[in-house]
Amino acid sequence: MEDQEMQLKVKRVTDKFTESMYVLANEPSIALYRLQEHVRRSLPELAQHKTDMQSWEEQSQGAIYTVEYACSAVKSMTNSSLYFKNIDGLLRQAISLKEQISSSQGRRKRALDPGMLKDGGEKHSSGI
Repeated sequence: MEDQEMQLKVKRVTDKFTESMYVLANEPSIALYRLQEHVRRSLPELAQHKTDMQSWEEQSQGAIYTVEYACSAVKSMTNSSLYFKNIDGLLRQAISLKEQISSSQGRRKRALDPGMLKDGGEKHSSGI
């Protein structure tokens, strides 16, 4: 009997001790301490993540601007095909005119060269 009473008393004491520990562990000041401890450990890492994300956002914005600028340049180039065709036609026309001028100057020189020189290299006068 004595043994059972002792076990009952020990059980009551352990139950009260467990209940006290549970209340103490869940007391608001302890909870706030645990929260503060968690924030103190987590905050530097979160701050680093925030700065990393801001840096990545700036880089992304720069890349987006570059891509949009390149797209607008390509669109304006596709719209300018008419101008390039005009330039091509004008260049072909200029080359053709240059060839005509060169060939007419070559014929003129050939036509003038034999009549310009007379008697061993003296210039021919027109009779004046």
